[in-house]
Amino acid sequence: MSITATELKQNLGKYLILSLTEDIFITKNGKIVAKLSNPYQTRVETATSLFGVLPNDMTLDEARAERLGAI
Repeated sequence: MSITATELKQNLGKYLILSLTEDIFITKNGKIVAKLSNPYQTRVETATSLFGVLPNDMTLDEARAERLGAI
């Protein structure tokens, strides 16, 4: 979603709530000058993308050891 800086000033509470679910791009004179977003969204996306990466028969300790080059 893209809004003007004036719109943001007039309805800040509304856009803070909306930023929990989507990025809000703030424009001034027709150019994007800022982005309002959920600071935890990238963590959630990263964690979600990791599901299924480890084989079912590998323990967390084995995966850690493999990553560190101990196996």
